[in-house]
Amino acid sequence: MRTHPSPHSPTTRAAHCPRPVPGAALRLFLFHHAGGSHLLYRDWVRHFPADWEVHLLDAPGRGRLSHLPACPDVESLVDFFRDEIVLAMDRPFAFFGHSMGGLAAYELTNRLAAEGLPEPVWLGLSARGAPRLHGEPENRHAMPDDELRRHLAAMGGTPPEVLADEDVWQLLSPMIRNDLRLVETWRPRPGTPPLRVPLSVFGGTEDVVVPPSRLTAWERHARRFLGLHLFEGDHFYFRDRTPEMVGLVSEGIRAALAARTGAGAR
Repeated sequence: MRTHPSPHSPTTRAAHCPRPVPGAALRLFLFHHAGGSHLLYRDWVRHFPADWEVHLLDAPGRGRLSHLPACPDVESLVDFFRDEIVLAMDRPFAFFGHSMGGLAAYELTNRLAAEGLPEPVWLGLSARGAPRLHGEPENRHAMPDDELRRHLAAMGGTPPEVLADEDVWQLLSPMIRNDLRLVETWRPRPGTPPLRVPLSVFGGTEDVVVPPSRLTAWERHARRFLGLHLFEGDHFYFRDRTPEMVGLVSEGIRAALAARTGAGAR
């Protein structure tokens, strides 16, 4: 059951499109991490091919969607994103998600497949571990404030001044805890088939949340596993690597499109 209003009005749209492209060859949807927003990708857009239209997604409860209630679970988050993406299926599209965004992109891909709707031509998952039967063992959303702040500092994604400022922390911590709870209470559905779409995986060697072994395990969950791209760094390994990351994402999408065209010609 959906818990959010339809995202068809400007005040409830999930996607921010900084560079509309009439007649775009492809639409790329980017999903952000827990506690984050579309601003994670604000510097990425200009590096993608000019004929691709890039959509930066926001989960409810933050930024321009702060007037909407936060999603309590992955299913309602997928509901929210699905309502908008089904309106953009008139051309090829692809998904890339980081951390919580990777989980949302993975589950949305499964949802589209289960409903018989078009699926993305390519899926990129960043710093998101492969599904485990009993879900995530962490309970970070219930940590005391000081412990959670230390954990976030070790992850590397939250500016130190945010973690040190008590007023800012009190403002942001409910959203952060909600997103972490959303991720940590998710369980994979028994019998979920392997992904049919080409899958590329990305991560950092020093990630305290998702070690490389959790990333390589994705190979068992995809029919076409295009490989793991591992970088030196923490959970936010791609800082200062925008051109390189965009290049790899673009390369993966192009390879998937070429394979799709070749299969269609046979």
